[in-house]
Amino acid sequence: MTAAGPERLDETTDLFGAFPRLSLEQIQKLEAYGGRRRTHTGEVLFHAGDIPSEFLVILDGKVAIVERYGNEERVIGVHGPGRFFGELNLYTGQPVFVTAVVREAGEILAVPLDRLRELLSRDVALGDLIMRAYLLRRSLLIELEVGLRIVGSRFSSDTRRLREFVARNRLPHGFIDVETDKAADALLRRLGIAPEETPIVLWREQVLRNPTNVELANLLGLRHPTSDTDVWDLVIVGAGPAGLAAAVYGASEGLTTAVFDAVATGGQAATSPRIENYLGFPAGISGTELTERAVVQAHKFGAQISVPAEVVALEERDGRYAVHLDDGSAIASLSILISTGARYRKLSVPRLEEFEGVSVYYAATSVEARACSGGPAIVVGGGNSAGQAALFLAEHATKVHLVIRSDNPYEDMSRYLVDELQRDPRVDIVLHSEVRELIGDDALQAAVLEDHNTGERRTLEARALYVFIGAEPHVSWLRGLVALDEHGFIITGPDSIDSTVNRLAWYLSRSPLPLETSRPGVFAAGDVRSGSIKRVAAAVGEGSMTVRLVHAHFETIGASAAR
Repeated sequence: MTAAGPERLDETTDLFGAFPRLSLEQIQKLEAYGGRRRTHTGEVLFHAGDIPSEFLVILDGKVAIVERYGNEERVIGVHGPGRFFGELNLYTGQPVFVTAVVREAGEILAVPLDRLRELLSRDVALGDLIMRAYLLRRSLLIELEVGLRIVGSRFSSDTRRLREFVARNRLPHGFIDVETDKAADALLRRLGIAPEETPIVLWREQVLRNPTNVELANLLGLRHPTSDTDVWDLVIVGAGPAGLAAAVYGASEGLTTAVFDAVATGGQAATSPRIENYLGFPAGISGTELTERAVVQAHKFGAQISVPAEVVALEERDGRYAVHLDDGSAIASLSILISTGARYRKLSVPRLEEFEGVSVYYAATSVEARACSGGPAIVVGGGNSAGQAALFLAEHATKVHLVIRSDNPYEDMSRYLVDELQRDPRVDIVLHSEVRELIGDDALQAAVLEDHNTGERRTLEARALYVFIGAEPHVSWLRGLVALDEHGFIITGPDSIDSTVNRLAWYLSRSPLPLETSRPGVFAAGDVRSGSIKRVAAAVGEGSMTVRLVHAHFETIGASAAR
């Protein structure tokens, strides 16, 4: 096991709340919603790949959590009375990543998930205990590299694609590098696969040869089927902070709500190692944890989230809207929220694509941090995302050079963050400079920087380069459908019909609502909206506000008649 804990979890190991023991009072509450059953030595309570349907608590005996691949078995931990099973998949509907085997006969309490949700809606303290444990367990599974296996070369673009997909979606997994892992050759020979046929994904007894992201998502329960005949109240395109906020508020208020994202939930916020100025979290919160909590909330209220599911077109049909997905399916809705956010721009520097995914990254989570562990790193950007990344990476790298184009670090970055960076001896702030050249063979070794004021160039050693240099809206599929400003961001409110684009589309006897586009019932929120404040809290506020505006739109059109 990693530094997160001992080599094997036992009955005394808790790991900061990941494996709490339920009190007698809590067990009695649960028992009113479930039933007891005896267990037998060797009995399998659930297999890896199963979709959980029950919440299980050990009342007597011992149960081992194991990972099985072929004839090999790896014991993750052994648990006794008072411990409960599961992790985030009990909320999200994803398959289980481990197997539970009874080591010592006894008794368990089984509570159906729908009854559990009923109890937790009444017992907030118990719900918080379980949620905290599940969040920690997902992180622990990722640290232990439990779950599926990706086998391939770190220099392969498809390998990088698969690793980025599972990392962005917080899926427990391990990576076997055919370039450096001595066991890789034996594994591939046993499977009858040549190294040039990689990457492959191993999951339970299945071998997937270079699967697409969609194939992998279907295997792991990330995508949900859609129907051409269903008419939803609200379809949300983009699962960043704005989209997730709208999903939580919309579903909680009884709107049938579907969410689609082309990559992963959380958007750019999910790539932030720590958000320190978000209301209610004085110690800060990571973007991944904030995202996971929001996703669980959305599922709790009945929102349907599908990832990856890219929306490629939008059309109006008799007062409704049809959203077309990249798999050829379509879904009809009375209202649409576009919250696709913005994507970080790329550096204009030779050989950039050659190093992307190997040494150049556009996120700074624990996955990307491994690339600079024990060596120097460069972060490019002058906003909060770049500053937060520099502080986080300083815990892994020997030195972090933060390269800012402007002369003033306070220009686009919060003062508290600049002050922290200036106090940290591990961070070197490099002002009025840009990256001009990347140096290295298979991986990055150094970068050449140019000073704007003097024209002087210097070379900095770096194992990895992290880029956070402004963003471009993701709206290519919307051009000609809604009004956009000169930079491509979506115009909302009364200003949207001042544009020559879609002037005739506005046919209602009212002005556009504050977050409404030039199409009635189509809203925009978050970074993709023209004039928006590029902050997580602002995006969450706009997403929740959209739901109230959707209700106002329904009052205008008579939603029951439209449905």
